[in-house]
Amino acid sequence: MNNFLAHTFTKKTFEQLAAIKDQHCISIYLPMYKKGKEQNEGMGQSNLKSCLKKVHTLLAEYGMHETKINTYLKPIRNLIFDLSLWRNPSEGLAIFLDRENGIRYYKLPLSFEIKTYVADHFYLIPLLPLFHNNGIYYLLELSRDYIKLYKGSRNNFRELQIKKIIPKQLEEVVGYDFEQNMLQYRTGHMMYPAGSFHGQGEGKEDEKKELVSFFRKVNQGVAKIISNKKTPLILACTDELYPIYKKINSYHKLWDTNLSGDPEFKGANQLHKESWGLVQYYFETTMREKLAKFIDKFHTTKTSWQLSEIIPAAVKGKIDTLFVQQKEDVFGTYNSSKGCLILDSRKEMRNISLLNMAAICTFLQGGNVFFLEKEEMQVKNISMNALFRF
Repeated sequence: MNNFLAHTFTKKTFEQLAAIKDQHCISIYLPMYKKGKEQNEGMGQSNLKSCLKKVHTLLAEYGMHETKINTYLKPIRNLIFDLSLWRNPSEGLAIFLDRENGIRYYKLPLSFEIKTYVADHFYLIPLLPLFHNNGIYYLLELSRDYIKLYKGSRNNFRELQIKKIIPKQLEEVVGYDFEQNMLQYRTGHMMYPAGSFHGQGEGKEDEKKELVSFFRKVNQGVAKIISNKKTPLILACTDELYPIYKKINSYHKLWDTNLSGDPEFKGANQLHKESWGLVQYYFETTMREKLAKFIDKFHTTKTSWQLSEIIPAAVKGKIDTLFVQQKEDVFGTYNSSKGCLILDSRKEMRNISLLNMAAICTFLQGGNVFFLEKEEMQVKNISMNALFRF
């Protein structure tokens, strides 16, 4: 049995999970807790225990013998006692179990609602936000003292190695006793003459020349690292430095405003939150365009909000964009050969989440899946709205 933990979740991983079919596939989603109080009280483990009880009950209702249930669920039960898992949490935990492949579990940057699901396939719709409106961008942390470069998205933010590509300090370029003279310049205005900056400068003009020389080298290194020239680049720097860098910048996707303030006093989490706040609207362009197209084609055969039309269209790869209402689900059965759709009021032994099926089919066949709040749905009180390809 495979037992592994992943911090990243690729489309290939999603496709592998979607391809698995087994009689009793188990999917569990949980929020994780980063605060000490919740960790100390074991809230994550407590939630997992509750989910296990639900799954145990379902498997018993499906006719599995008690001994087999306990053996089958043991890998999940072992996670309750894995202290390293709970002491190093992400936002959410996704767990999958089937008889052939064993357990797979992923710490992910999504805070999931608690969910258990048992069927002949996995419940994967909570994972789809990882792949939509999740555009890649770069953040350059810029100061006189140091340089850092991050690669970010909605759910991820990591520092890149820039050694030997981008100079990390001004002194690497200007070549003087940086620390001593910077200290003189910053704290000794009343003790030192204006021209003492970096030993041979003549005040602020020479300081600016040195910064321009430094930033040119940084700009050259950034151009070597960022391979996708359509990716936004944000500067995290003081308002004083931004126009200096902008003037020598050669990267055409430099963001038109900087992340203001001294980045030295911000941690990576704060930089991620603030920078995503700047570019989020930019990456939601596709969703807004698709919503506008849905409205434009509303009274044509290119759109639908009828499940009897959306479900078969999803299976056939006909959907360009599927709009899904947050925190909704629809259960039933669909016979593709007969074109027969039956809706149920709740999850039962022999039915499935039709929302999960439609979303997976749409995504795997190149369509978009966007999650909207109830008030954002174009057709209200309906779990799915669809824009068709043809």
